[in-house]
Amino acid sequence: MRKLKISLYLLIVTILFGIFGYHIIENMSIFDSFYMTIITISTVGFSEIKPLTGAGRIVTLLIIVFGITNGAYAIGNLIRMFIEGEIRKTFGRKKVEKQISNLVNHYIICGYGRIGSLICHELHRHGIEFVVIENDLNTVKKLENDGFLYLNMDASSDDSLIKAGIKKAKGIITAVRSDADNVFITLTAKGLNPDIFVLSRASDEKNEVKLKRAGATRVVSPYILGGRRMAQVLIRPTVVDFMDIAITESEIGLKMEEVLIKRGSNLIGKNLVESNLRKDYGVIIVLIKKYNGEMIFNPRPDEILGENDVLVMIGKHDDMIRMNEII
Repeated sequence: MRKLKISLYLLIVTILFGIFGYHIIENMSIFDSFYMTIITISTVGFSEIKPLTGAGRIVTLLIIVFGITNGAYAIGNLIRMFIEGEIRKTFGRKKVEKQISNLVNHYIICGYGRIGSLICHELHRHGIEFVVIENDLNTVKKLENDGFLYLNMDASSDDSLIKAGIKKAKGIITAVRSDADNVFITLTAKGLNPDIFVLSRASDEKNEVKLKRAGATRVVSPYILGGRRMAQVLIRPTVVDFMDIAITESEIGLKMEEVLIKRGSNLIGKNLVESNLRKDYGVIIVLIKKYNGEMIFNPRPDEILGENDVLVMIGKHDDMIRMNEII
């Protein structure tokens, strides 16, 4: 851009030189001087307005040399800007597509509307990898500004899901506005990877059953959840405040977290007392989800922990990090 501005500035200087040169030396009017300068720079071959003197011909030669040089330089810079922009854009997309192809155990977000964008920002805040599939050009510009990996494609097509790494992904979230599209995306995703976790958005409560029939693992209706939450604020405000503190980042550093007991963990075969989780890390176990799906709320101290059990606990953020490093 800087070079283009300089070349255009020099071209304007050349035109002004020609106008005042013809006006002063050849006694031409301003308009005739401008006309002579333009036809000289453009080399269209039109005849002179009147025979030029020797000094006038020197002015003409200078206009031809500097005018053509500066004009060519300006056009060249302009063309280069367009070419470099296209090249940069092409290579930029190649780089992004390469990053997407290298993703493993990531999430695929279909749709970057109000719900999809909130999900993306939350995943990004927790350092979880994901890629967005969005076909609206205006929304794509927002994605570029946010700096998230994306594919400008139709999320319901096989090609888009394959490019997004559906066979290597940990899960897929269908968050487009239409429930019918969410059903179709779910069917397509399950056809490509039958074992993938599918979280679907339902605008209408009646469509939850259809989404589950299509293969959705979990279905969430934002409007129903929002309505229930607003009612709970009126009925049980303290409970809602506590859940906000536990689930979201709070000033006191308290959070609710889940931990999977993996193979080889020293917790396997121990009960809650023997695990020393409360003693060593100050966490409170509120729920144990057993490997067979059984939910044990407020577990007893003698509850035995097993492989692939999920512990849901409340504790300080720093203590959670320290505990996860050891477990």
